[in-house]
Amino acid sequence: MTETTYIAFLRAVNVGGHTVKMERLRELFTELGLSGVRSYIQSGNVFFRTDETDRAALTRRIEEHLAAALGYPVPAMLRTVEEVESLLAAEPFAGFEAGPDVRLVLVFLSEPLPTGFPLPQTSPKGHYEIIGADPGTAYVVMHLLGGRMNTNPGAVFGKSYPGQGTGRFLHTTHKILAAARKA
Repeated sequence: MTETTYIAFLRAVNVGGHTVKMERLRELFTELGLSGVRSYIQSGNVFFRTDETDRAALTRRIEEHLAAALGYPVPAMLRTVEEVESLLAAEPFAGFEAGPDVRLVLVFLSEPLPTGFPLPQTSPKGHYEIIGADPGTAYVVMHLLGGRMNTNPGAVFGKSYPGQGTGRFLHTTHKILAAARKA
């Protein structure tokens, strides 16, 4: 069987008092029988290979193992290298530019936004704009106020969204993809 290389974008890693060393995180993925396990920076980006074809079952297995080992839920958004390549090639932020007060954020979603979710959408205080989405990712332009992001980009969808999301800056996602491509 052919193995697929996945990137696990993990939420709740090394934020909010939940600290885990990347070495330990790699061990936890290896314990699941996944191969070629590597990580990139401290924010919960793990690369691995598997011949498992049921992505939903694989995601559940990873989330259950991490929760049991770490003592708190760690939502995992799995994407193949090819999916992230296609996402970035589509240039979802065409016409927008990051700068001192603007951050471009890809929010990886556990499930699509609800049918009828209004896009584009700007927050009442102008902290962010959700400029678009595909079934697995929302494209969020964050406006810094006083040099700080004033909301979690992974939580901008409100109570109407039953899933989970975890954000990565666009420039960081390019670096994650480059690291994942390395054998």
